[in-house]
Amino acid sequence: MSHSVPTPRPRPRTVLAMSGETRAAVLTPEALDRLGRVADLVPGLLVTDFGSDDPAQRAGLREAEVLFTGWGCPLLGPAALSGMPRLRAVVHAAGSVKHHITQGVWDRGIVVSTAATANAFPVAEYTVAAILFANKHVLESARVYREKRSRVNLFDRFPDVGNYRRTVGIVGASRIGRRVVELLRPYDLRVLVHDPYLDEAAARVLGVERSDLDALVAESDVVSVHAPALPETRHLLDGPALALMRDGATLVNTARGSLVDTDALVRELVTGRLNAVLDHTEPEVLPPDSPLYDLPNVLLTPHIAGSQGGELHRLADAAVDELERYAQGLPFAHPVDARALHQHA
Repeated sequence: MSHSVPTPRPRPRTVLAMSGETRAAVLTPEALDRLGRVADLVPGLLVTDFGSDDPAQRAGLREAEVLFTGWGCPLLGPAALSGMPRLRAVVHAAGSVKHHITQGVWDRGIVVSTAATANAFPVAEYTVAAILFANKHVLESARVYREKRSRVNLFDRFPDVGNYRRTVGIVGASRIGRRVVELLRPYDLRVLVHDPYLDEAAARVLGVERSDLDALVAESDVVSVHAPALPETRHLLDGPALALMRDGATLVNTARGSLVDTDALVRELVTGRLNAVLDHTEPEVLPPDSPLYDLPNVLLTPHIAGSQGGELHRLADAAVDELERYAQGLPFAHPVDARALHQHA
């Protein structure tokens, strides 16, 4: 039987499209050197606005076969695409492509890759740490110890502390949600998952129990949110859903703030009945007078769960890997399926 052999392309003419801040943070000198070996990179060109009249930019984009994008990439609308007649691929060195990929990209048959899988790793790691710390009552016990400054009677004060046989509810079997499930496997936990696209066979493969949302929030010691931000998922966790959470339970949100009704959550948290670990809120930056900054039962972080610092280098490596596959005539390892975009955050 004969097998077709991929036909390598000449080094594809490639243009960077992202913010200057992103390029500085994500593309180390080593990554740029490797990128330059894989692609025919237009020297010195960084596109931050497709509408620029700069002749060098216009010429670079006319010749571009690949856009290497990152956070801050402008929208690939009709006018932008018309200036890139040779564009065949977009390689995104970050997560979601929803902010710059339009229907026109798909209509042109342009292939798109994302480093979302690489970006899922640190988010899942943050989430698992939050889950384990929540069940261990780390924040509460640290606060009590700080206030008491003497021996704490743990049996009396924290009789139900620990992760053994606790129930964790995962809202959304997304890329990150599935990675969280994978990382939780070594622990003695019961894991429930709510996702309308998850069938029984897939749940068995994941080793989880399917659940409707009401049952999940009512039975879980920790509820972790990983659903995509869509009109139909806005305030998925609203007042009635939050009211179903058991006393002392913890809500973890590393997805999007719009998935949770912030006002309803604040009303629950100020009573002390629930705990929360929030890396995303609505609005994304809370007003200075928000009680969430000061509540002792809330851990509020500034959108740090995703790739930061050295973790950004994983995104660059993943994206250059994809460009290398493209240059070798191979399909992307992490292509974006336009039909499934609504299933991912």
